[in-house]
Amino acid sequence: MSMNKDNWDVVIIGAGPAALTAAIYTGRAGLKTLILERQVIGGQVANIHEVENYPGFADGVSGMKLAENLRRQAERFGAKIEFAEVTNLTTDEKGVIIDSDSGQFRAQAVLIATGSGYRHLNVPGEKELCNKRVHYCATCDGALYKNKEIITVGGANSAVQNTIYLAGLAKHITMLIRNTLKADQVLQDRLQKLVDDGKVDVFKGWHVTRVKPNDEGIIATATDGKEEKDFAADGMFVFIGVGPNTGFLENTAVERDDRHCVITDDNGRTNVERIWACGDVRSGAKRQIITAAGDGAAAASDIVKFVRGIKRG
Repeated sequence: MSMNKDNWDVVIIGAGPAALTAAIYTGRAGLKTLILERQVIGGQVANIHEVENYPGFADGVSGMKLAENLRRQAERFGAKIEFAEVTNLTTDEKGVIIDSDSGQFRAQAVLIATGSGYRHLNVPGEKELCNKRVHYCATCDGALYKNKEIITVGGANSAVQNTIYLAGLAKHITMLIRNTLKADQVLQDRLQKLVDDGKVDVFKGWHVTRVKPNDEGIIATATDGKEEKDFAADGMFVFIGVGPNTGFLENTAVERDDRHCVITDDNGRTNVERIWACGDVRSGAKRQIITAAGDGAAAASDIVKFVRGIKRG
């Protein structure tokens, strides 16, 4: 593993709205800022077809466009972006050492902004069909199912939003909801129009117990607690929420809650000196783009004070 000889004022892990907002603040403050991202600039936001509740975009904005705007703004203020997957963090008297698959980095401060990843059903057959006939990102893989039959799983905002999006591509959608619809009323109203038009069938109280391939498609077996039923389609999309991306913290002293989210104070400080966290990865996060951005700004402001204090000292 090579050693990156550059010493950074702050290394931000992740490149979602929280991370990019933080980089805007640290960059404007003159801090030498590096962003490490393992997959896509923008995080999960980049996969959202239409963002309608982010202030300043009266007609909505695509997630990809919003992510691109944030990236350009962060880079305008000097932030550098490198694609790398962080594997561990250690601290010493000089700062934080960041291990990654692209080498080692050193920083005065680290901001964890790794966000969250898609939750899986964890039922028999899912792993084997993952990203083949079972998918988790509508905008990534929806085009594969144009004029085809789709099953969607989930009943909260993201599930309904993505089902509405997929309905514009698919021939028909069967929606399986473990309990009841929990989406905002405006989304439920839009979904109901698709149900009335015969585009979507909604099954409440059904949860998937296993999946298996069927010719060129998939069969999802589900139960309502009384009976079991097979639902056939060309593919299935799972929208049952997300979990924090904190696996790389397993061998660190950074405290996490029972959901593996990072515990912080109001400024994003963790229990480990020089390490902050913000956005969806933080315990108690509201999981909205605007609050993630606010989290990033708050943590960055505190980091700026900390780093400037070190430099003055």
